[in-house]
Amino acid sequence: MADFFTTPAGIAVLIVAQCLAVVAFVMISLLFLVYGDRKIWAAVQMRRGPNVVGAYGLLQTVADALKYVVKEVVVPAGADRPVFFLAPMLSFVLALIAWAVIPFADGWVLSDINVAILYVFAVSSLEVYGVIMGGWASNSKYPFLGSLRSAAQMISYEVSLGLIIIGIILSTGSMNFGEIVRAQDTGYGFFGWYWLPHFPMVFLFFISALAETNRPPFDLPEAESELVAGYQVEYSSTPFLLFMAGEYIAIFLMCALTTLLFFGGWLSPIPGLPDGALWMVAKMAFFFFMFAMVKAVVPRYRYDQLMRIGWKVFLPLSLAWVVVIAFLAKFEVLGAFWARYTMGG
Repeated sequence: MADFFTTPAGIAVLIVAQCLAVVAFVMISLLFLVYGDRKIWAAVQMRRGPNVVGAYGLLQTVADALKYVVKEVVVPAGADRPVFFLAPMLSFVLALIAWAVIPFADGWVLSDINVAILYVFAVSSLEVYGVIMGGWASNSKYPFLGSLRSAAQMISYEVSLGLIIIGIILSTGSMNFGEIVRAQDTGYGFFGWYWLPHFPMVFLFFISALAETNRPPFDLPEAESELVAGYQVEYSSTPFLLFMAGEYIAIFLMCALTTLLFFGGWLSPIPGLPDGALWMVAKMAFFFFMFAMVKAVVPRYRYDQLMRIGWKVFLPLSLAWVVVIAFLAKFEVLGAFWARYTMGG
């Protein structure tokens, strides 16, 4: 049997099994993310939230998903039907395939490529097309306005995210997520991670991730008070479910990126405790909790405020930080504090 997995057919079986394992983890996590989001929001508002379907309401997300699946798919008259159905599928698939390069522990990664960061950015930059296609194909002015808002917003904050990550790349000397995590393994636990040398950028990255994923308080593409739910307004049933699932998967991906880039990935925060995938998942869950809390307590921004912050505040700060990190890493200020690529060399 062991010899079978060295054959082309056996290798194909292993690859498919690994892909299914990653998809299963993401989709099962999705059920609990939606449940947790609703419970956290309810707790802040001092109400119960989902508590009927299943123990403590744990099956409420499953019930909602089944409801969407069995409902009738309504297509507006005059809609571009092929594009109308392709848009939600594109949003869902692109959000899912970005997980191919996310490591959960040392060696626990579907594709351990040296340009993993470029891969994630290439895939995430395409996600805006699903939103634009959905808004345009609906043949309605409000979805179209929402999709244009989303395009401008996502492109604006991708610039800041990219510049912040360049600082991490300069410190590590690699675009591989595994190398970035291993560069944070300094023996000092929590205080050896990149959140400390790149401290100001942690907050900019987190806020940019909120805007990149259309998450409150930056959910202007879906602002109900202005656009009647934005680009999703003409969608129902399974296509709407795919849009929602893609959005939450992208949010969870941003939690994973924050964990890998700034908070040590699978590394233990306390020296001496074993590292592992449980630390990675726990950190991702914590950052999703932070996403949910921001949704619950921060009021929605105006669109001009959103764009002003992106172009006039975040872009200059992140660009200046790249220059500062390049200087600190080049001249090895404080040794390997910013120039982690020198460790062990």
